[in-house]
Amino acid sequence: MTNFLLSSSAFGPGGTIPRKYTCQGVDINPPLSIVGAPIQTKSFALIVEDPDVPLHIRQDGLFVHWVIYDLDPRTTLIKEGAFSVGVQGCNTVGRNQYMGPCPPDREHRYFFKLFALDKRLEWAAGKTKEELIAAMQGHILAQTELMGRYEQK
Repeated sequence: MTNFLLSSSAFGPGGTIPRKYTCQGVDINPPLSIVGAPIQTKSFALIVEDPDVPLHIRQDGLFVHWVIYDLDPRTTLIKEGAFSVGVQGCNTVGRNQYMGPCPPDREHRYFFKLFALDKRLEWAAGKTKEELIAAMQGHILAQTELMGRYEQK
């Protein structure tokens, strides 16, 4: 068993995501460090989502902020403001890019979910979280997550 971990130098587990990485700041992704991936890893996939969206805004209560797939398995750092890392998937507003936290009502939780896969997907940009999850079935070697919080003030 591997000790697969995702962390950030910008915030700790359960900590506050700095304003810089939100809609109130520069709106770039925070730096993310990856350690302990299984040796058989052929690619990584990353999904960043907010499950605390008010139901009157989104019926499913979920907002997908970032989707990446076919990230090189040798990756140990996703740099701050990484615009060309892996293949960019489609977020909730239909853009193939990171979209920072922007909660409309209160503090929300943001889950950075990283998956180590036993294959590359070989897809073009623009696939959705749902397409990615379906394609990953049976190919996830390990997964880890980092949760951060943010509230507009």
